[in-house]
Amino acid sequence: MGKNLKGKECGKGICQRKDGLYLARFVDKAGKRHDKCFPKLPEARNWLEEARVLDRRGEQAAEVHEEHNALPDMTVDGWFEFWINNIVGDLAPNTLRNYRERYVHNVQPVIGKMFLRDVRPMHCKKILIGMDAVYAGSTIRQAYIAMGTMFRSAVMNGMISKHPMDGVRYTKPVRVPGDIKYLTVEEQEKFLEAAKGSHNFYQYALILETGLRTGEMIGLTWDCIDWEKRTLTVNKTLEFRHKQTEWRAGPPKTVTSYRTIPLTSRAYDILMAVHASKEFRKQSSLLNQTLTYVDRRTGQNSTLVMRDLVFINFRTGEPSKNSSYDTHLYKICDENGIKRFCMHALRYTYATRAIESGMQPKVLQKLLGHASIQTTMDKYVHVTDDSLVAGVRQFEANKT
Repeated sequence: MGKNLKGKECGKGICQRKDGLYLARFVDKAGKRHDKCFPKLPEARNWLEEARVLDRRGEQAAEVHEEHNALPDMTVDGWFEFWINNIVGDLAPNTLRNYRERYVHNVQPVIGKMFLRDVRPMHCKKILIGMDAVYAGSTIRQAYIAMGTMFRSAVMNGMISKHPMDGVRYTKPVRVPGDIKYLTVEEQEKFLEAAKGSHNFYQYALILETGLRTGEMIGLTWDCIDWEKRTLTVNKTLEFRHKQTEWRAGPPKTVTSYRTIPLTSRAYDILMAVHASKEFRKQSSLLNQTLTYVDRRTGQNSTLVMRDLVFINFRTGEPSKNSSYDTHLYKICDENGIKRFCMHALRYTYATRAIESGMQPKVLQKLLGHASIQTTMDKYVHVTDDSLVAGVRQFEANKT
């Protein structure tokens, strides 16, 4: 009987190695030894039982052994294509696009032709070092995540025994020092005053009231607004695919991104104002389209009726691209002496204001559509100087 690292029995023919993997092995009727490593004990037991059944039946138990030997001969290129198409194919289109771009431009030239089993930490580190002088920290981080996720899946599926990125880190900062991630109360007021009267003002103001992602805001349709309950439901996104030169609907980023948000009075008034003018806005023939996408929760097809979109560009009668919003933001900032920030900073700002107002972190997690509260707290919640002062004043007041 083999044992795990804690001394507990794993079962006949199975033991746990020092690297944490479970090694299953047996000798068939012909005297040939078969073995294979697995990240989890049940997987090792299932493989061992199947191999023994084949051997008892007199079938070619060697097939198990041969398959085991054949799997590690797969190249990194081969594994990436299998992984991206069959294992993570249900991820958001943007995520899949980022994975493929980073693989093709950065990973493939270095290790694409190598056997998966031969990749070592030094090869992965070489990729990141090679990117350091050319790419921004955020792009290097994308490559790091893409490689890590791909190799982790290879370990879980028994393709390799050890993760080749163990101990590998990147050092370049993800954001440029001084780059605005959120607005202070004063900066937010200054920006809203500067943006007032601009053709995108309602979009900016709505994100500051709801925390929507840009793609969720662009893909918002009127059937997602419940005027009586005063709620907004997030169940789809819309983005422009530049390579295909077409609009593409999709599900929210994750299953937890499906959510219904109670509207503030300000958010409700914004939507009412947009609704009141929708019959008079210019509408392109592009809006005659109905886009189909797969609902992440059910696996069934859903539709987005373009003519039902809440926000349309007043000049073109079409949706505004994500990049167009950023360009317009930069213009407002430059003309009004405001330090530049991107659309996502508005979502960060919403989260920061929510915490400053005393909102419970778990509530904010649900409103933002995060699967993990750690994401909410680590990435989206920031402590401003004003909130530090307010916190001390509150502490002081409670003592008296």
